[in-house]
Amino acid sequence: MADQSLESRQSWKVLDGDQMSMVLRGSLDDYGALPAASAEASERFRQQLEQGDDDPLDAFVSAVASLTEAVERLAEIAAKDPLAAAASIDPSAADYAEIESLPKPIRMSVRTWLGRLLVRSRLYDEALPVIAEVDVTESVDPASSLFYRGACYHALLMKNEALADLRMLLENEQDCPVRFSRLAKLMVADIKPLKEDSLDEISRLMTDVTRRLDLGRSDETVENQEQKIIDKLTKLIDKLEEQQQQQQQQQQSGGSGSGGDPQSGQESPMQDSQIAGGSGDGNVKKKNLGDDDGWGNLPPAERKEALQKISRDLPTHYRDAIEAYFRKRATDG
Repeated sequence: MADQSLESRQSWKVLDGDQMSMVLRGSLDDYGALPAASAEASERFRQQLEQGDDDPLDAFVSAVASLTEAVERLAEIAAKDPLAAAASIDPSAADYAEIESLPKPIRMSVRTWLGRLLVRSRLYDEALPVIAEVDVTESVDPASSLFYRGACYHALLMKNEALADLRMLLENEQDCPVRFSRLAKLMVADIKPLKEDSLDEISRLMTDVTRRLDLGRSDETVENQEQKIIDKLTKLIDKLEEQQQQQQQQQQSGGSGSGGDPQSGQESPMQDSQIAGGSGDGNVKKKNLGDDDGWGNLPPAERKEALQKISRDLPTHYRDAIEAYFRKRATDG
C-alpha cells in the first residue's frame, strides 16, 4: 500500500531505451516520415542508448534532425551560436511555426535539449522562454526537463517556480540521475529560506549582475538590476537605522524617571508651554549632491565605513559578496 501510495504521487516517470525508441518512432510517424525511415532511425537510436555512447537527448535530437529540416537547422545553429538558436524559436521568428507544428514529444524534447545547452552556458534569461512551457510528461527525458528548468528558475531567483520543479523532480528520486537528485536537494535547501528585501536576496542579485557583466551584458536589464540593488540596500539601511533609533529611545526612556532630580543627574522634561532655546536661524541650505549617483565610486575610507554599517552582525560571506560586487562595479566603471 505504501509503495502504491508513493507511486500515485509521482507525476512523471523515467523511460527506458525501448520506451524512448517507441516515442521517437511514433513521433516520426505522426510527422509524416516514411515508415522505413522511422523504423531505421528509431532502431539506431535504441542501439546508441544500449551502447551508452550518447546522451539520450543528444541522440534523440540527432535522430529527429536526420528526418526533419526544422530540427536539423536548429541543431546546426545551436552548434555555432546557442543565442541565435534560442531566438529562432521565438514566436516572432520565421522558423517558429515550423518547429511548433512538430509532434509534441519532439517539441518538448528539442526544447529541453536547447534549454539545457543555454543553462549550461549560464544564459538563463534566454533559456527560460525555451524551457518554461515544456510538458515534462511528453519529454523523452523528463528528469532533465525538470532539473534544468528548476536550475534556471533558481538562478533567476524565481523561488516558487524553482521549488515546484525541483520538488517534482524529487518525487521520483530513485529513478533520476544521482547528480540531479543531490543538486536538486541542495538548490531546494538554498532557495527555500530566501526572503524578499533580505541581505541574502541582495547578495544574489549582485551575483546575477556580475554574471551578466561577465557575459558582456550592459543593457537596460542590467541597469534595472543595479537600481534594484541600490533601492533594496537603501531600504535595508533605513530599516537598520530606524531599529537603532528605537533602541536608543527605549534606552533613554528606561533610564529616566518621571520628574527630574537635579541631584540624581536626571533632567526634568520640558513643559509644553515652554519655548525651546536655540541659536540657529531656522533656515536649511539644500546640499548639492550633483547629477551623478556615484554609488559605486565612493572613496575607499567612506566605502569601507558604509559596508561595515550594512553588514554589521551578519554572516561573513554576505559582507564578502557586497565588497566584491562594489569592487567590480568600480572597476568596470
